[in-house]
Amino acid sequence: MDRRRFLRNLLSGATALALTPPLLRGTALAGDPAAFAAGLERHPWLAGWKSVGTESLGPTTVQLEGRLPDGLAGTLYRNGPAWLERDGFRYEHWFDGDGMVHGWRLGADGVTHRARMVATPKFERERAAGRFLTTAAGTTVPDAQPVRNNDDANTANTSVAMIGGRLFALWEGGSAFELDPDALDTLGPVTWRDDLAALPFSAHPLRDRDGSLWNFGAISLTGGAGLLLWHIGADGALRGAHMLETPAPGYLHSFAMTERHLVFVLAPFRFAEDDGAFFERLRFATDRACMVAVVDKNAPDRARWFEVDFAAVYHFGDAFERNGGIVVRAVRHSDPEQARSPMREAMRGHARDGGMPSRLADLHLDLGRGRARWVAHDVADIEFPLFDPRTPGDRPARLYAPTTEGEANAPYFNAVAMFDPARDRREVHRYGADILAEEHVFVPRPGSDRPDDGWLVGTLLDAARDRSGIAVFDARRIGDGPLAQAWLPYAFPLGFHGLFAPG
Repeated sequence: MDRRRFLRNLLSGATALALTPPLLRGTALAGDPAAFAAGLERHPWLAGWKSVGTESLGPTTVQLEGRLPDGLAGTLYRNGPAWLERDGFRYEHWFDGDGMVHGWRLGADGVTHRARMVATPKFERERAAGRFLTTAAGTTVPDAQPVRNNDDANTANTSVAMIGGRLFALWEGGSAFELDPDALDTLGPVTWRDDLAALPFSAHPLRDRDGSLWNFGAISLTGGAGLLLWHIGADGALRGAHMLETPAPGYLHSFAMTERHLVFVLAPFRFAEDDGAFFERLRFATDRACMVAVVDKNAPDRARWFEVDFAAVYHFGDAFERNGGIVVRAVRHSDPEQARSPMREAMRGHARDGGMPSRLADLHLDLGRGRARWVAHDVADIEFPLFDPRTPGDRPARLYAPTTEGEANAPYFNAVAMFDPARDRREVHRYGADILAEEHVFVPRPGSDRPDDGWLVGTLLDAARDRSGIAVFDARRIGDGPLAQAWLPYAFPLGFHGLFAPG
């Protein structure tokens, strides 16, 4: 296959026109800001899905409760959908809001927070127009304008990455947008190679032990089939871009990695015949098997394919190789319809949202026999699992994730926990019934190579008191509670993913 010619064709006018319907076609399905506002009045926890009304926050410095541990200094960067309403129209899908990147600077003087909207071309055009102009991934917008390429619809709202010392805001369907790491000003989209401009670069790159990053772009998001595999050097230079042909379209949000392999789990789906945005039309095909691609890092243009029972998965934990096989830890969503639009009722201002029911499971891939199977764990109601990447590649890692513990006033996480299923161990800290807990990032202790020797740094929303906060834990003693915690004098909506940059 002529990969460069194929990639050039993806960007041609004729191909772009052919790929437009799956992502951007449809009739108007208006959200209702008044209904959300009424729900928020009755249920303060819905502030997690409230739109911001300002393009920047801070810088604001607040004092810590407790004390930062020696060796922990740097910035927690986080990203998430924040601009959800314009001109009397509200997005219906959580994934649609324009991205706001936050920087939480931890130092001897306390915590300094600042945040800024990512100034994508989409955001700037819509700011000038005073309304949404582009049909989003999960909401059809009335009188939508045509787009030239993926970046015309790019919200840069999902995650952040440090690549070659540069900070990027990531989405799953277009370019990475570079930001100034201090002021968080938007510098613009990155083009790794001219013929790859605006192609999908997912929100979950994985860092290899040599410092390079692997990532993928799902061509299914633009109506085709195939995965574009990216390999970026530790210096930020492109090492390779390879097209991996797939037997059929499949949805995936992230992937897993061992020392030798990349693992991609593609959930089968069908499109409904009616008009609508991508997630409005998507229906997971639960009667079909997931396709699993195992890719040798030394041959990234080829895959060995497996089939396994259907599962709706957004996020993976660790993966390791042992006894001729690969084990991948994944969070499987129990309700495929809910997985298609997480927290949909909350986005509408309804308190009856069922949350995100999920369960941890291991995907076992027998490389010798060519077989795959799921093995479920007794770990439920978690998401956004992270782990210490220093864990040896032949054994399971401890997972760190937000979870639900005891009474919760919102259908969302109110605790953070360590899970060690291999040893049947669990340690949890419950924040309380009114606190909404987000992803907690693992930060290795400088100078140590012992797995799990480090800290967790995570963010919180206390909707009852209208404030957002941050907490720091000893990763080996989560049950002891935070070592340090700080609260801002304001609140903002929940985000998705982040990273900690030391220094």
